[in-house]
Amino acid sequence: MITGLLVGALLGFILQRARFCMTGGFRDIYLAKSFTMLYAFLIAISVQAVGVFLLVKGDYLTISTGSISLLGSIGGSLLFGIGIVLAGGCATGTWYRAAEGLIGSWIALIFYMIFAAVTKYGALSGLQNEVAQIGVINDSMAQTLGVEQGILVLLLVIITAFLVWKHLRKPKVVIPSLPAKRTGILHLLFEKRWHPFVAGAVIGVIALAAWPLSSMTGRNSGLGITTPSANIIQFLATGDLGLIDWGVFLVLGIFIGSFIAAKGSREFKWRVPSHNIIISSVIGGVIMGVGASLAGGCTIGNGLTNTSIMAWKGWIGLSFTIIGVWIASYFIYVRPRRVTKTSVAVASL
Repeated sequence: MITGLLVGALLGFILQRARFCMTGGFRDIYLAKSFTMLYAFLIAISVQAVGVFLLVKGDYLTISTGSISLLGSIGGSLLFGIGIVLAGGCATGTWYRAAEGLIGSWIALIFYMIFAAVTKYGALSGLQNEVAQIGVINDSMAQTLGVEQGILVLLLVIITAFLVWKHLRKPKVVIPSLPAKRTGILHLLFEKRWHPFVAGAVIGVIALAAWPLSSMTGRNSGLGITTPSANIIQFLATGDLGLIDWGVFLVLGIFIGSFIAAKGSREFKWRVPSHNIIISSVIGGVIMGVGASLAGGCTIGNGLTNTSIMAWKGWIGLSFTIIGVWIASYFIYVRPRRVTKTSVAVASL
């Protein structure tokens, strides 16, 4: 179980130092036509996919995909994508930003955890069970398409390598930085800017390590955030120690690692949000919790972990989470600007 805490702490440290939150990454595709974070995420998926494939082939790991509900995957992921924009961060983003002292992230995180628990174990569990029976398909892409798993992994690696290669060939934009105040390891850990591609590769290795370490405790899965977060709330409500598994230690470790990184880089500061952000954080947290539960995973559980084992739930979930982010971004950022420009143009006539 302690390995969950260590893996989580390392992951949280990397996420905080690299500012690795896919809410901004997905949003930037739409608003700024920037694909940097998406490519970094694909690197993480690819590294994990190759490693997991080799572990399975070597009989060191056994993975079964089962079946999924298309309605749950599509509808839940859309809701989750909308929710993370309102909340100001995805599941891991809210965990690591809460560790930086952002009260808005604390609010979003609490409501995300509560409503994930409500959907999985409480008043909305009936809804989840009903949705899970609609549009059920085989979750294995390899079985559905009639191809070997290795072919799909190889295809992913080739596509990712090509996209990264094209991106790296573009002219580099020099970002000015302040003079270093530290030297040696402290500078590397807490001051030096971390390239998203390097962070993506490291996260991929961490995600890979999560599979065998988690399976040693009887939890046959990789990184995941939603179910462990829901389990914490359910444990506090019931006192059932059976809910405290490797995944719970993982998410607690993310908070600890992020806090260490924030304190070490002098980025920790208690920040009280405006009332508008509080309302947005509450609504976003609620939608995140319900959506991730219906979809069977969040940006990490579906977007990073299930994609690496070539499960439909992962790739469908990732795709519709991105679409959800774009929908929310349009109504929150794009449409208000257009309305403002139109109003200014009319007023000037």
